[in-house]
Amino acid sequence: MTRVLHVELSRKPVNSFSPEYWREYGKLFDALAENPSDIRAVVLSSSLPNLFTAGLDLASANDIAVQGSEDGARTSLAMRKALLDFQHVIGAPSRCPFPFIAALHGAVIGLGVDLISACDIRYAASDTSFSIKEVDIGLAPDVGILAYLPKITGNDSLARELTYTGRPFSASEAEKLGLVSRIVDGSRDEVVRAALNLAEIIASKSPIAVLGSKHLLTHSRDHTCVFLYPHPHLKFY
Repeated sequence: MTRVLHVELSRKPVNSFSPEYWREYGKLFDALAENPSDIRAVVLSSSLPNLFTAGLDLASANDIAVQGSEDGARTSLAMRKALLDFQHVIGAPSRCPFPFIAALHGAVIGLGVDLISACDIRYAASDTSFSIKEVDIGLAPDVGILAYLPKITGNDSLARELTYTGRPFSASEAEKLGLVSRIVDGSRDEVVRAALNLAEIIASKSPIAVLGSKHLLTHSRDHTCVFLYPHPHLKFY
């Protein structure tokens, strides 16, 4: 019996994230974190044949920005709350006790790069292109990517170049940056197959060992020293 959960993003036409969509995304993974059952690994991919995600639904973002009040200060406070909610959702894979593997193909734009940065492992099809796009619409990438990118990549110069310019970059450049660990020849089907194979290998290992390893790796990423005792909120199963 498989212990791998395959989750697909599926919001046509381009998997853009509206408030309703990203809230459901966060609810799903927080529910899994609370009640993991016998899940030992998750593969996150897109059901759409040509891309992973186009990022934030800009029309919805404008709705968030203008809702509620003409008072600039109150609007800013409302926007701050929305951004904090967004950041919390983006971090959902990190809060889950089991590993997340992102299987990427086609375009991964803006918010999509934030999204995958919270996953444990990232595989990219050879046709994948990325863009940290926020600078092109006059925004700093403040949803999550700049919290993760300096810690999960090993090329600070390239990370800054890509963030400051917003230019597209290929799977091979993402591998050079350290954003992805493997490039799979092909597109969606091939990279999903590779990610599922990896997830099956992980699922065959001791779940306690994998869970503890994820906790220690995540803690050491986010702290200056390793805390060797079990986290009080981790559920050993």
